[in-house]
Parts: sequence; C-alpha cells; structure tokens
Amino acid sequence: MPKATDGYNGVWTLSEKREGVLNPVSFELISWGEVLAKKKGVPLSTVLIGKNLAEDAKELIQRGVDTVYVIDNERLSYFNPDIYLKILSSLIEEEKPEIFIASATTMGRTIMPLLASKIETGLTADCTGLDIEKESGLLLQTRPAIGGNVMATIKTPNHRPQMATVRPKSKKIPKPDRGRKGEIIEKKYPEELFTSRIKRINFEKDETGEVPIQEADIVISGGKGLKDGKNFDMLYHLAKLLNGAVGASRAAVDMGWIPYAHQVGLSGKTVSPRLYVAVGISGAIQHIAGMSSSEVVVSINKDPDANIFQVSDFGIVGDLFEVVPIMIKKIEKEVKR
Repeated sequence: MPKATDGYNGVWTLSEKREGVLNPVSFELISWGEVLAKKKGVPLSTVLIGKNLAEDAKELIQRGVDTVYVIDNERLSYFNPDIYLKILSSLIEEEKPEIFIASATTMGRTIMPLLASKIETGLTADCTGLDIEKESGLLLQTRPAIGGNVMATIKTPNHRPQMATVRPKSKKIPKPDRGRKGEIIEKKYPEELFTSRIKRINFEKDETGEVPIQEADIVISGGKGLKDGKNFDMLYHLAKLLNGAVGASRAAVDMGWIPYAHQVGLSGKTVSPRLYVAVGISGAIQHIAGMSSSEVVVSINKDPDANIFQVSDFGIVGDLFEVVPIMIKKIEKEVKR
C-alpha cells in the first residue's frame, strides 16, 4: 500500500487578502517559505483566495513565489471558513504539497486547524521557527511550550502535508523584483463548492483607530503595577507618540482596567514587535510566553527581582509613575524637533 507521504512535493504558503488589500503577512510567509523551498530544492507556491486577484498574484510573484494558485470568485469577497475549507482541501488533494504554512492571524488560526482535521494531518500552531532536518528532509516546527519555559521542536513524519502557522512580524518582508516571472494558475471549481452553512449577518469595523497589538511594531504594555485603570492613559499617550499599540497583562484585564483585546500572553495575544515596553508587569510565565520573541524588550519595575527582567534587553528599576512621565517628556521634545 502507498504511504500517506507518497507523491507530495513542494512548499506552499497561504496568502491573505483583507479589505481588498494583500495583508503584509502574505509577504512575510514568502520569506519563511523561500528558506524551506531552497533547502528542499523545490518550488515555492502560494494560494490566493478572494476576488479581483490578477494584480495581487503578480505582486506575490514579484515578492518571490514561483507559482500562485488563484481561486477568484465573487462569493470570496470576505473570509468564510466553510468555503475556504472546501477549496483548500480540494486543492491539496489535487496538487499534493509537502509543506503548507500560514500566518497565525485570525484567518490562519481559524482555517488551518479545520483543514488539518479535514485532511487528517498534523498542525503545529504559533511557530517561532521553521527549518528542514538535514537527515530526513522533514519540516522542523519550533514553538514555545510549557508556558514558554521550553522551546519544543515538532515533526510530522507520517502524514502530509506538514502544516504550521507562524507568528506575524517574525520575518522581514522581501522587496519586490518587478522583473521577476512566475506562473499563475487559476483554479476553477463548481458553484456548489462556494455555498456555505455560514451566513454573514453583519460586519462591524473597529473604528477606534487603534492598531491591533499583533500588528504593531511597538507595543507598550501595562500591568498590575499601574494600580488603576485610569493610569493606562499615560501608556496610550506614550504609544501614540511612538505610533504603537497598548497591551496589558492578564491581571490588568481581569481587573477590568482594559479590554481583553489588549491582553498579551498564553490566554491572550502573542506579539512580536520590534519594541516591547513592559510597564509595571512582574513577568508571569504566561505573559512572557506571549511576548518573548519581541526584538527588543524594555521593562520598568520597582522590584529588581521581577521575572520580566530575565527576558529584557534593557531594565529600569524604578517607580513607573516617575519613569514614564520622564520618557514622555523626552519623546515629546524629540517629536517637536
């Protein structure tokens, strides 16, 4: 009997189109996929689902993919996991990719577990590292485990495709090569494939103007040390000066100081910004697991033994109510120059 791994070849990514525009995570995934495809010696492809995709497909080729599988249909103007599941499972059955990766966005976190279950393969979520094992050629999928205390590396030896989601903001976006050529394959499916059990009733856009913490390059997070929800105002002020977003520890959210959408940690959001500033956060394991992959971590805490300092590049031992206002004044002066 043929093995479940027979006949599978190539590295795929899942591109995302949001509100008519390609999500930058689509380009980040190309950076991940290029390394894997080069080590395997295979082509890099991406799947693009939506409507009016001709220019987007060209852009993806210019960013580094060899092939774009396009599924263009009027009914795909927004993400519908029911329809996406039918399309992706059909496409995988036809083309048999060996590796398929997506970003750990709302879309990726929703569709990839459904897909893994449907096609009976494994999935490693929220990876911070991907590589190819030299001896076996298997995908090495690395992610935090046990509350962030260890990094686990996972393999899928017996089923295909090998699937993973990776954290956004964990790779640089490749620059476009406007002269680059590739293949665009438009896949056609019967209309019944585009029917769904899910009915979209309404969509309410967040009008607050706040940058989602997972997408921000700079995150200013507050914890129990702020003592009161109203003191988050100074963090909002600091974040605005830096064009960043405001995050929070679970303790701050549990006390009702700030909505859950701002929570960083295992039970909240995972962030990987260029700069993470922890203000009055002690550094519980669960919180650290959600921000430890940040490029630069700056912590402010009056307790010199706070756990947060163990994962910080710069630590300020002091009263946050003295330190943060000084930071704000300094930055305001720089902004006015």
